[in-house]
Amino acid sequence: MPSRSVVVRGHGDVASFAARVEPWLVRREAEHNLLLGLIPRLRSGAHGFEPPIYLASIESDGDVVGCAFRTPPFKLGLTRMPEEATAPLVEHVGRTYAALPAVLGPEEEATRFADLWSRRTGCRHLPGMRQRIHALERVVFPPSPPAGALRRACDADLSLAVAWLEAFARESRTVTGDSRARALELMRDASLWIWDDGTPRSLVAASGWTPHGVRVGYVYTPSACRRRGYATIAVASLSDRLLREGRRVCCLYTDLSNPTSNAIYARIGYRAVCDVIDVEFLPAAG
Repeated sequence: MPSRSVVVRGHGDVASFAARVEPWLVRREAEHNLLLGLIPRLRSGAHGFEPPIYLASIESDGDVVGCAFRTPPFKLGLTRMPEEATAPLVEHVGRTYAALPAVLGPEEEATRFADLWSRRTGCRHLPGMRQRIHALERVVFPPSPPAGALRRACDADLSLAVAWLEAFARESRTVTGDSRARALELMRDASLWIWDDGTPRSLVAASGWTPHGVRVGYVYTPSACRRRGYATIAVASLSDRLLREGRRVCCLYTDLSNPTSNAIYARIGYRAVCDVIDVEFLPAAG
């Protein structure tokens, strides 16, 4: 069977990109939560990303069959796409960036891109974190939750929130950008939450809004407070609140190397959707 003809179409503004790709992305809303959650931030202009932002649709016979995106300083993101899209995408991305820190996407797509990108640029690539996307439509609360309540982070929590976001980034090996700016952005949007039992115990955020859902992220509990159920009840409580407020689905990412978090979220109702992998780019040896 002959290969499909594919075209990589760059979009200079988020409005044209969203109009073209959102109907395709929403068909698998949980799987595409990262990109769908980025679109409203890009539309607002209040994001702090560095230029040039990269937004591209992968098209075949007039239909969208994939997407690629980057919001520097972060890595390139890929959705699923046909194998024959890889070479033209590498060429297209290379016209915008001389180098990339990493690529994130389904394993086949990310690995194929990394192979060709390394050939083009002379860099090396290594597999990085493997993550699983989960989705939830109904919360199962733990039978014996710890004391306390979920509350929105307030101005007095800013220093703590910044410190915990920085710790989250270190421990999860995640590039989160300027932690203070991100904390302020989440607090401005009333999306940063704390489990508090007289003192703050755990952090969680609604960090990406999709047309019918929301991503739950930045889950962090300081080491002295772990193994007491604070993160579990914080995620369960925020997820339940978001669903009661009208979201159809909540999504989150877990590190596949951490079986504890995967098991915890499964117990409160999160179910696996798909896996994604980071492939990191390193300078050529020698």
